Amino acid sequence: MAAIVTDQFRIANANNFVDSILDTNNSYYVFLGLSNPGTTFTPVGFGRSTSWGDTPSNPPSPVDNQQYLSHYRNTSLFGKKLTSSNVRRIVRKVSWTSNTKYDMYRHDYSIFNLSPNAQSARLYDTNYYVVNSESRVYICLYNGSHGDIGGASNVNGNTSQDEPTFTDLEPSAAGTSGDGYIWKYLFTISSSDIVKFDSTEYIVLPNDWGTSTDFQIQSVRDSGDSIVNNNQIKTVYIENGGSGIYKSDTYDIKGDGIGAKVNIEVDTSGSITKATVVSGGSGYTFGIVDFGHDSNQNISNPAKLIPIIPPSRGHGYDLYSELGADKVLIYSRFDDSTKDFPTDTKFAQVGIVKNPEKYSLAGTIFTGSQYSSLGSIKLTSAFSGSPTVGTAITQSTDNGTARGYIASYDAETRVLKYYQDRSLNFGNTLDQTDRNDVTAKANVVSFASTTNNISPITGSVDIAFSGITTIVGSKQVSLGVTFSGGVAEPEINKNTGDIIYIDNRSLVTRDSRQKEDIKIILEF
Repeated sequence: MAAIVTDQFRIANANNFVDSILDTNNSYYVFLGLSNPGTTFTPVGFGRSTSWGDTPSNPPSPVDNQQYLSHYRNTSLFGKKLTSSNVRRIVRKVSWTSNTKYDMYRHDYSIFNLSPNAQSARLYDTNYYVVNSESRVYICLYNGSHGDIGGASNVNGNTSQDEPTFTDLEPSAAGTSGDGYIWKYLFTISSSDIVKFDSTEYIVLPNDWGTSTDFQIQSVRDSGDSIVNNNQIKTVYIENGGSGIYKSDTYDIKGDGIGAKVNIEVDTSGSITKATVVSGGSGYTFGIVDFGHDSNQNISNPAKLIPIIPPSRGHGYDLYSELGADKVLIYSRFDDSTKDFPTDTKFAQVGIVKNPEKYSLAGTIFTGSQYSSLGSIKLTSAFSGSPTVGTAITQSTDNGTARGYIASYDAETRVLKYYQDRSLNFGNTLDQTDRNDVTAKANVVSFASTTNNISPITGSVDIAFSGITTIVGSKQVSLGVTFSGGVAEPEINKNTGDIIYIDNRSLVTRDSRQKEDIKIILEF
């Protein structure tokens, strides 16, 4: 049985995803992770590649199964919450340029009716909308094209000469060149969205088009509501002008809607040369011009006029369906604004996690603006040199030997941050093969509030320290996490939350003088 997943299904999924992020019952975070992906000289176990951290690096493709999903959680470093300011729907960028032919919006492109210029069977793959040099977006309602009119045709339309710049609500020509184009203004990309989301490939769409109270958006949306304004159909395409029997007049457009009318002009042979919608009506999903012929009348060369049906109620009413918004862009910036984001670490993975839970409260979703997913140890004194990110550390405790990888060390606060993952427990085989050190190494043991040294560094836990702040010189510094007896657990339970996106990337070394702008494009 033949079946397809429709474009509207993809658009709906993109809308649902954005709505889920904006739902206050959910918490989505972009996170960075895996500070030791491995090199030829320092392979570091499960989930890594011996050439990943080399130059040039060669990150492997992520693995999507439960084993690796939990590993991504364990090697995560920190996360930042997504809000309405960090997520936008996007569509392919089509920039207006002079002397270019653009396809007009049509509801009936298919494998049987390819778009004339793009030769595409899918509306959303054609260049039927543009963004101009002032970041204003327009849809092409007519490009001067027509089928057979009096023996002549121009199915590809004209080249566009006039850049659309107007912000009027009604469709209009862009200038005085007579290029035949009719454009409909949709919206202007905000300056803040340009700063965060602009790219050479995509146009950023505003959030909450259907409910926004922004004056500009509301005006375009409301003017496109044909239920209120009776202005749904804007264009009637002349596929064939016919001949002989047609007269200049105004005619009804019949179909499943009401109220649409079109005025036609004919030449001396009775061929239709122009069709102008004078009333757009409402409620149409199809239409046909009623010329009022008698049922016995012979039509030797019939005209074919195609009323172009806009999406939803009219052009501008439902922006996401009109432009085919089946992609979402996620933006997040990591800087040195908080101790949760150490700048002396590295990362080789970027991911998105939904609804991680608080470490100390099972079943309670974490809702903070950012989190640290690292364990932390406050040392009694600074030690010479800086520990290398990725170095394995151990501590002897009453429960056995604790093992971890260094993710960061802050010499100012003497806080060492680490994570623990199964590569420390599997051993050299990196799997469940039996070996003689299973009893000693296979269990995960937490670092403890004890004066025992953290090896191989020469430092011990400051068991007298508790709290979230410390004094450095004469200033109070927030550590981002709360310590008890010199140790602090991650802010989230790393075994919770749904990893909905993971990307293995070339190893990035953080620095206090740089910021990481993360952009993730999700296609539905």
